[in-house]
Amino acid sequence: MMTLAVNILGLLLIAAIVWWFWLAGRQISAAHFSESLEVMVKDGVYEPDTIEVPAGRPITLHFRREDPSPCAEYVVFPDLDISRQLAVHEATEVSLPALDTGKYPFTCQMKMYRGTLVVE
Repeated sequence: MMTLAVNILGLLLIAAIVWWFWLAGRQISAAHFSESLEVMVKDGVYEPDTIEVPAGRPITLHFRREDPSPCAEYVVFPDLDISRQLAVHEATEVSLPALDTGKYPFTCQMKMYRGTLVVE
């Protein structure tokens, strides 16, 4: 009986983790273009998690990491082959080149924190 209770509790915990990181209806916040923008890294999310910029113009993002968890240690732009280590309680500058129109995801190294750079 105890084994069954532990297994059920484990499955519920796994379901809660999956829901929190992948299925929860997160409010999408969009930041519009400015040549420099701060992105907060805390509580399991990027804020804003959607950043809109015009095509053909470089942009600098400042990732301010407030979450000391190891998952938040890096920001990765896989389509741009850019990865930066983020210091805790400091802003880390990430300079992006002028980009073509499209959507460019950015994540932590474990892909739990997720955001999108929308180039229009």
